[in-house]
Amino acid sequence: MDRATFACSTAFYRDHNSSSQGAFCLPGGHVDFIDKVDSFTYSDFFRDYLIPNHPCIFSAKFTEDWGSRRNWVTWDGKPDFDYLLQKFGEAVVPVANCDVKEYNSNPKEQLPFKEYIKYWKEYIRNGYRSSRGCLYLKDWHLSRAFPEQDVYTTPVYFSSDWLNEYWDAIAVDDYRFVYMGPKGSWTPFHADVFRSYSWSANICGRKKWLLYPAGQEEYLKDCHGNLPFDVTAPTLRDKSVYPRYNQSQPPVEIVQEAGEIVFIPSGWHHQVYNLEDTISINHNWVNGCNVAIMWCFLQDELAAVQREINEWKDPMDDWHLQCQLIMKSCTGIDYKEFYNFLKVIAENRISVLEKGLDDEASAKNTPKAAISTLGMLHAVFDLKRTVKVLTSLSANEDFKKLDLTSLSPPPEALLHHLKAAIDTALL
Repeated sequence: MDRATFACSTAFYRDHNSSSQGAFCLPGGHVDFIDKVDSFTYSDFFRDYLIPNHPCIFSAKFTEDWGSRRNWVTWDGKPDFDYLLQKFGEAVVPVANCDVKEYNSNPKEQLPFKEYIKYWKEYIRNGYRSSRGCLYLKDWHLSRAFPEQDVYTTPVYFSSDWLNEYWDAIAVDDYRFVYMGPKGSWTPFHADVFRSYSWSANICGRKKWLLYPAGQEEYLKDCHGNLPFDVTAPTLRDKSVYPRYNQSQPPVEIVQEAGEIVFIPSGWHHQVYNLEDTISINHNWVNGCNVAIMWCFLQDELAAVQREINEWKDPMDDWHLQCQLIMKSCTGIDYKEFYNFLKVIAENRISVLEKGLDDEASAKNTPKAAISTLGMLHAVFDLKRTVKVLTSLSANEDFKKLDLTSLSPPPEALLHHLKAAIDTALL
């Protein structure tokens, strides 16, 4: 991060609501296409897309050296089933049935990868029909299962990735996925986990995206406050069911070609179709630009849980703890883990600012190496954003009702350390 971008970002978050999600449509639904690999910088992306929360498309030039684009695709641009079977045939993968709606999502099952590829080949031979329905391999943690494979390199634009930095540190989960599906497979209307950013790269095939800027989803809710499963369904035009649909703006539509990367802003709901047999790689990620949006989302999720079990508040001694447990089961995180998330992010940056990076660490693909690559001013920006959210978390009444004695260091001590590190770095 250069000084001009640091100054720009500092001014933006000083003058604007830090939880703003860019709740407006782009002029004419236009989405920028970025083609200049050599001249488009991280600061360009940070300033023009991360801060204002705007989508964009990166051309296939940005992925042309990926191993997956060389090895997973046949000469005519189709999935190379033979190669994929050779490398991953014995893996067990999550597969969703796109033809079945269950609790407002597609039901999933675990299948051997070789069985899924057999199904996919038969599905193509039968004219994209099967008695088993349209099956879509989704949310496969391939990089975690096969770390030795040369699949892709995360573009520098997406390298400030707090979600995967944290979950890698605790060795529990990650938010890096592979998707593989036949023509006609699709993902229903949704926003990404924790209202994170996402990037999605097509290794082969084509996708159609329907994007709704944050806030537009409010007009798409039915009379009970539920979002639609399929935003293209004719029932949305029934005013008795969807009374505010006619106030919504048309979606931003993107057709993504092979090799291209789509950047999806924080909090933007979307629906996605595979127009051809398609393989894609996707990351969800959070950073200093949208961590406040994540925090607002968590507060909304807890409030929803509290409303659901409000009748048990008086008779249940540990009602506040139970709300946290339910929230974690639904969203994957509670307030105490969110504190630990912020702590890990902060401590990694403090370490780099205070101690620098030794030669061994800088040569490795580590979070601290990534922090160093983005520059010391980026680390300071991250700490400033962490201070903002941590201050809000520490003052939150629901957080203060929890047993915080297990948190180390205590929130007040961590905040003091963060502020001191920022002051020292800016001397």
